[in-house]
Amino acid sequence: MKKFDAIIFDMDGLLVDSEPVWHEVEVELIEAHGYRYSAEVREMGIGMRVDEFAAILQRYYPKLGQTPAAIEEAITARMLALPAARIQPLPGADALLRYIAGRGIPRAIASSSSQAIIEHFVHLLGWAELIPQRYSAEFVPRGKPAPDIYLRAAARLGCPPARCLALEDSRFGTLAALAAGMTCYTVPDTSHTALADFADINQHIYSSLHEVLAEFKAGGSFA
Repeated sequence: MKKFDAIIFDMDGLLVDSEPVWHEVEVELIEAHGYRYSAEVREMGIGMRVDEFAAILQRYYPKLGQTPAAIEEAITARMLALPAARIQPLPGADALLRYIAGRGIPRAIASSSSQAIIEHFVHLLGWAELIPQRYSAEFVPRGKPAPDIYLRAAARLGCPPARCLALEDSRFGTLAALAAGMTCYTVPDTSHTALADFADINQHIYSSLHEVLAEFKAGGSFA
C-alpha cells in the first residue's frame, strides 16, 4: 500500500453536508427572478469555484445580476445568513478529522468555496484547531478541475503532491486532485451523484468517510 505524508480535504459534500444547502440557496435566488433552475445547469457547477459558476448562471439566467461578481455576492450572502443548524458535518467527518489531527498528520482544506464560506463552516463545526490550514480556490488562477488549489495546498504543507492523499466527493474535485499528481480517495456525495459515476476516472472509491477511517486505522496509509 502506498504511504502518504499529508492529507488534503475538499469541504463541501465531503466534510460538510452543504451541497443540498447550496442547491436550496441557488433555487431560491433563481426562482426569485422568475426562472426555473434546471438540473443540467446545476450539474455544471458541482465542485466548481463559485465565481466561475456564477458566470454560467449569468449566461443562463441573466436577470440574476449584472455581473458574475454580483451573483456570487448574492449567493454568498445567503449562505452566510443561514441558521447555524443548517450546516452539519457529513457522517464520519468529525471522527476522521480528529483521528488525523490526533496523529499530527499534516493536513489542509482545499475548497472551491470562498475563504469566507470556508471559515464560516469550519468555525460553526468547531474544526478550526483540527484543520488549521484552509485554502480557497478564489486565490489561485483556475478553479477545479484544474489542479491549482491542490498544488497550492501541497506547497503550503511542504509536501510533494505525489506524497499527498486528497479526499474528494465531486468529479471536478477528483480530476483536480489527480491532475495535481495526487492519489485521490473519492467519497461521492450521494445527494447529487453515485459511486458508479467515478469508475472511469478513479480506482479509489469509497462509500463513506467511515470506510476511509477504517482503512486508516488498519494502518499503513501514512508514513
